[in-house]
Amino acid sequence: MTHVSKIAFVAARGDTAEAARERLASRYGDCPAKKAEVIVALGGDGFMLQTLHQHMMADIPIYGMNQGTVGFLMNEYSEDGLPERLADAQSARLHPLRMRAVSVTGTSHEALAINEVALLRQTRQSAKLRISIDGTVRVPELVCDGAMVATPAGSTAYNLSAHGPVLPLSAGVLALTPISAFRPRRWRGALLGRSATVKIEVLETDKRPVSATADFDEVRKVASVEIAEAPEISLRLLFDAGHGLEERILNEQFLT
Repeated sequence: MTHVSKIAFVAARGDTAEAARERLASRYGDCPAKKAEVIVALGGDGFMLQTLHQHMMADIPIYGMNQGTVGFLMNEYSEDGLPERLADAQSARLHPLRMRAVSVTGTSHEALAINEVALLRQTRQSAKLRISIDGTVRVPELVCDGAMVATPAGSTAYNLSAHGPVLPLSAGVLALTPISAFRPRRWRGALLGRSATVKIEVLETDKRPVSATADFDEVRKVASVEIAEAPEISLRLLFDAGHGLEERILNEQFLT
């Protein structure tokens, strides 16, 4: 990026992040997000996701500084030399998933997910799911706790915890990952091209209710869910030089 002068600072709730926002705004100035060249988000990964959702359609780059716990999507916190860090930052472009969920009552709900769309059983009963890819049934009946479709950015989060693969940003694929699969027990999921459309139908909806979540957005008692990338929506994250998102995702594969 070129020199940045119009910065909007936003902070997660909490004394530490809010105090940091006040110090940075006093030092570098603060402007409304709609007029900013860059939004600086102070918090953890959850707050970064919240900020990305809030400014989904604005096409304003977002640079995070960690004031949370893990901070996978954040940069190291430092108050010095911020304009220079922003000018030298590497950009990563992300495309969210679009979820179209239909409830058992026939109500349709649409939401976007930066990390993953996940279906989860609502009761003690296992879920029974039918999974189709681009109109072809690939798994007639999956007995499980649930299933998810994850983006490369989300592949190191819930997807990795469910033993799904880590996806490089440049690979152009999505991860379809079962959650605690009981039958077929040996199915570990699939890698899908980013243009694929996944349809997951819930079998025995009365006996085995299932919810669907797209990041923060949840729909209860769904009958079916369609998931596909939204290529027309592009999000820009900024990372310090040498610490880009591609490198972070790659490094996750070698952690012990």
